[in-house]
Amino acid sequence: MSTANLIKMANQIAQYFASEPDEQLAVLGVRNHLQLYWAPTMRKELLAWQTEHQGADLHPLVQAAVSGAGWEA
Repeated sequence: MSTANLIKMANQIAQYFASEPDEQLAVLGVRNHLQLYWAPTMRKELLAWQTEHQGADLHPLVQAAVSGAGWEA
């Protein structure tokens, strides 16, 4: 899968959780979704891209979800 598609999908997930008033819960929602429903290769590719590009084009909730404690690529 292309990185552009991964970014698009991750941002869509973040948009869903953005309505959560508690930001920590929103970040956990994004992280849990990625860990439950994305293949490890997809998570690794997203993390590598974020690391290389410092999160450019990623929703802030995605950035927090993949860079925080508890993230498993």
